[in-house]
This record gives sequence, C-alpha cells and structure tokens, in this order.
Amino acid sequence: MAKDVHPPRGMRDFLPLEKSRRDRVLTQIREAYLSHGFQEIETPALEDLERLTSGQGGDNEKLAFRVMKRGEEFEKAFAAGLNALVADTDEEEAGFSPSDTLADLGLRFDLTVPLTRYYATNRAKLPTVFKALQTGPVWRAERPQKGRYRQFIQCDIDIIGDSSELAEIELLNASLDALKAIGLGNATIRVNHRALLANLIDDLGVPVEGRGQAMVIIDKLDKIAAQGVTNELAAKFGQQVADRAASWLASIEGNLAAPSELTNIFAAIEARHGERRLRFDPTLVRGMGYYTGAIFEIEHPESGSSIGGGGRYDGMVGRWLGTDVPAVGISIGFERAVDLLDADPEADPKALVLVVENTDSTTIGNALKLQAEAIEAGYRVRIEVKPKKLNLLLDSMLANGFGSFATVDENSVNFGALAIRSLVQ
Repeated sequence: MAKDVHPPRGMRDFLPLEKSRRDRVLTQIREAYLSHGFQEIETPALEDLERLTSGQGGDNEKLAFRVMKRGEEFEKAFAAGLNALVADTDEEEAGFSPSDTLADLGLRFDLTVPLTRYYATNRAKLPTVFKALQTGPVWRAERPQKGRYRQFIQCDIDIIGDSSELAEIELLNASLDALKAIGLGNATIRVNHRALLANLIDDLGVPVEGRGQAMVIIDKLDKIAAQGVTNELAAKFGQQVADRAASWLASIEGNLAAPSELTNIFAAIEARHGERRLRFDPTLVRGMGYYTGAIFEIEHPESGSSIGGGGRYDGMVGRWLGTDVPAVGISIGFERAVDLLDADPEADPKALVLVVENTDSTTIGNALKLQAEAIEAGYRVRIEVKPKKLNLLLDSMLANGFGSFATVDENSVNFGALAIRSLVQ
C-alpha cells in the first residue's frame, strides 16, 4: 500500500497557478493598505509560549501549537515532571501540565499578540502613532472545516498610539478600499461598541462576573437564533434575564440607527464610501475578551461566515510596557476572501514559453539571449525543449498560467522579430 503523501490535516499545498492567484490578491490588499500610509512589518512565526498564553488571545490560546524544549532543557523539564507525578498522581495538584511544562515556544495563532510584543520591543524607534501592516501565516490546532484551516493567512492593519475615532475611521476606510481592490466591493462591515454591550448586559440583570459568559451566549445568535440565546441565558442566569433579553432582541429588529458612540465613524465612512457600507449591529460581540471599544466584523452576501474583523484593544499593549497605550486593529480573513473570488483566472499573455527546436549550442544560446530580452521587455519567460507532442506541452503550460509561446531555432536572434503566439484558443 502506498504511503499517505498528503499534507497534514487542515493544511494545504497550492499548485503554481493557485499560488500565483493568491499572491496577486495578497499584493492587491497590501498595496491598498500601503497607499493609506500603513508601514509593513514582520514578526517571527514563533513566540514565547508564556506570552501566547497570557490571557490576551482568548479562546485561541487553547489552539496554540506548542514547541517542545530542546536538548538539556527538555530532559530537565521531563525529569522534573516525572518526579512531580511520582510524588502526587494528580497532575494539576502536582503543578505539572505536560503541554506547557515541556514546551517553551508556540506558533503564533494570530498577528495581534506578536504585534503588541513587537511594539513594546521597538517603541523607541517607531512613530508616536504607529500604523502597522502585517500579512503572513498563522496556525491554530482546531478542527478543520470549510473556511477553517490549521494554517492560514491573515492580513492585519493596526494603529497604536491614537485614542481618537480617527483611528477607527482610517482602518475602516482602508479596509473597504482593500476589499474593493480585490473585487469584493459589495462587502459590508458590522459595527458595535463594547461599552454599549456591557451596559446592555448589565441592564438585563447579569452580574458583573457573568458578563463574559453572557457575551459568549449572545455571540451565538446567528447559529442558534433568538430562542436558543434566551434558552441558554435562562439556564445560566435565570428566567428574568432571559425574558429581558427576548424583549431586547425583539425591539432591535428594524431599529439599527447608529448610536451616539458611533455617529462620527458612520458619518465619515458614509461620506467617503456611501451608505450601507457600515451596519450597526447591537448583537455583535466578537469572541476576544481584550476588546475595549468599537468592534467590527466584515460580511459578504456570498459568505456564510465573516471574512474579517477587529476592534479597539486599549489594554493589550500595556501588558508589556506597564503603561496603557491605545490600539485598534482589523484583519481580513484571506482564505475566506480568496474563496469568494473567481477561481479560474485567465492565463497571463506576458507569461511566455520559448520552445527550442533542438539543443545544439547555437539554438540554446539564442534562447538564453531571447529570454533575457523578453524579461527586459516585461515578460516572465520559461524555456522548454520541443517534445514529440507539442500540443501536450502547450496545454500543460496554459493550465499553469502561461498565455503565449514562440519557437526558437538556430536562426532566431532578434526578439523583435520573434513570432509570439497566444496559447488561449
């Protein structure tokens, strides 16, 4: 039986044409953000596990891939763990958690936690108001399903050091431009505010210590509907809380005018992008507990789930600096966004295949000279030896995104005279 040669579950290989398409879309997003004055940075794939599990990443912390200690450090940790278990068979009482005690690093599960560490490390070298752009892979050990992978790309922009609403406005404005640039101009962004949500939950009669649990239940509204939310609230906090929640959910239907806390943001974005690009949603929660102000979620009519989101997280950076720094960010979920785009892009006419008639030194020399001239003229150029069945080669090149070809022999010396033909029928 042949060995399984597939990539690990939840991770994917990309064929050349798909990789090219993904790179093109990612470049369009990056260029849109760069045009708005964001500065691109890069952080390591690995962070200290202690930082990744410090409480800033919400439920995602449970999904971090751990990296075991190495060499002598691992041996010491393993021996200490065994001794603890021998002395007390209850791992929790022994203070021995194998996944954490034996590991010291973890793969990043988002780009926000690494950014806060990056800012704390490099603050003295950065502008007072830092506008960061990050793109790159992140990893989560979750159950793979459509639109959810264990390795995926995120595209983040964040503004650190600006407590004014201008920061939110800039993020939303740039993100709508980026979505338009990749062909998702009909995407909209749902907006809420954590202060409004906290006040609402207090009004429902939920005790302060239960606020987070109530938010988690309300966040399920799109999955379990209003009745499911009220049932869970009743089970957790009593029927009186559930009855108040039912009245609140019924009252918000058709009454979605932006409240005063968000009026300026809505006005600025509508003036730039027109109406209905933002939508106030008082039920929007966002799962991360670190949000402190406005929160966002990007939706698209052809997607069954959000394709991005973010919000203000003023308390996060201060964890590493000892002083609070205002911060707000938003992320485009690259995988879900790409899935909404045309999966069959046209072959590139500037991707050229030079088919050499034979491999004598003169013909090969001509091909190399013509390749250099074609590259100078803006082509991407691949050299291939002519096979017995030329049509099979050309079909394969077309399927891999090459849009034109030309044959080269011992008399082919001038690129301007080269007969370049389209591969597209």
